[in-house]
Amino acid sequence: MVIGVPKEIKDHETRVGLVPSAVAALCEAGHTVLVETQAGEASTLHDEEYSHAGARIVTKAAQVWNEAELVVKVKEPQSAEYQFFRPGLTLFTYLHLAPLPDLTEQLVKYGVSGVAYETIVERDGSLPLLTPMSEVAGRMSVQVGAQYLERPNGGRGILLGGVPGVAPANVAIIGGGVVGTNAAKIAHGMGAHVTIIDKNLNRLRELDDIFNGMVVTLASNTYTIAETLRHADLVIGGVLIPGAAAPKLVRRDMIAKMKRGSVVVDVAIDQGGCFETSHATTHTDPIYFVDKVLHYCVSNMPAAVPHTSTFALTNATFPYLQALANLGLGKACLAHKGLAAGVNTYKGEITNEAVAESQGRAWKSLESLLEN
Repeated sequence: MVIGVPKEIKDHETRVGLVPSAVAALCEAGHTVLVETQAGEASTLHDEEYSHAGARIVTKAAQVWNEAELVVKVKEPQSAEYQFFRPGLTLFTYLHLAPLPDLTEQLVKYGVSGVAYETIVERDGSLPLLTPMSEVAGRMSVQVGAQYLERPNGGRGILLGGVPGVAPANVAIIGGGVVGTNAAKIAHGMGAHVTIIDKNLNRLRELDDIFNGMVVTLASNTYTIAETLRHADLVIGGVLIPGAAAPKLVRRDMIAKMKRGSVVVDVAIDQGGCFETSHATTHTDPIYFVDKVLHYCVSNMPAAVPHTSTFALTNATFPYLQALANLGLGKACLAHKGLAAGVNTYKGEITNEAVAESQGRAWKSLESLLEN
């Protein structure tokens, strides 16, 4: 199979779809790998390393897209890349289609098979390709929040961990999944007072165990969220419904009652965000204020640490990519049900029910399409 790795063009997206060691493994298996020149440069992965691994370096993105049967990316295609869509092309990347009806329409229109990292599900219900970037984003959310709490950056002028005689910051984390757990580890480690809110009582029990009772755990409801936010200096949103738009758990009136100069970081922004006041921002223009509360809603946070993120992502994606390359999409999905769950579009149809429901569109099961 011919596998293509284009350079990412989303604002400040510095990650790359594959590292050289993965390229080497694919080439050793008999596949051809095309890598756009300087695709890995921002991740400190150079053309020479890819070439040494067996890749063919090409100078234009069009060459990658037009020759490849399977394109491996990090972020969803941008509008400038829609021109490369064609029937029979398989796209393996983060798609986050729920809030992106235009991209969904283009994938369906041109019959592109879109395999989304974020909806691949393992037998235990885990999301193996979302986990590494959620770990990065969760840990980063606290670093970013601490930075923006500093007065020169627009915040209240709060040191996250406080000092002897001065209370630490109050950090509220909405969602006790991978993002929330990793955010709590960093916030607690920096000395902040941490509260985690989740609707799953069993998960709250697990978190109480993990942190040995050193963080506050609260059952999620509108009143609890509102009261916690009133006292919070930093709020991190880490809520996820696989494939679907994130629920708006934080209302505008709750934001209005927060302290002036407090900070919210919406890690769920890829799926539309879990704050009513959220809209996607970029690394170039990362923040805005609503009711004097600083909002950071960058949709590709892990791109700020691309070397770490690229290796973490490839570690997780490669086994699935290997199956796609060796077996082809259809056979790979029949052999791996978890991979089949990642297929969001196939032969002009939406195959992910949550995406279809979010956009008010029809869907067809992948199994029925593969049978035909």
